[in-house]
Amino acid sequence: MKTPYAMLDVAEQATDTEIKQAYLHKVKQFPPDHHHEQFQQIQQAYESIKDLSCRTKYALFTLPEADFNSLLDHAFSSERATSISSEHFNKLLRASIDDKRFIISVPELIKAS
Repeated sequence: MKTPYAMLDVAEQATDTEIKQAYLHKVKQFPPDHHHEQFQQIQQAYESIKDLSCRTKYALFTLPEADFNSLLDHAFSSERATSISSEHFNKLLRASIDDKRFIISVPELIKAS
């Protein structure tokens, strides 16, 4: 889904006047009687960023969309392969979440590998 800024083709630093002009331009492109669904999307985008108060609410309470593919690619790409010995791996398997040795031993395991 596009952000309201992308929907109206304005920068996030746009002024109230620039946003209103972009909104009116989009309404002319997609009038409600011919493009009802697109008009509603444009209307919602404008309502969510039409003034400073709305833009602040949008920035504070709207979660950005996560690109999980790039997050996974980044998580699985590493400059060096991490390997641990079977002994250290077995220690990790036997450790419980409440085990204080687990907290201490994890950095040691990484250093040891």
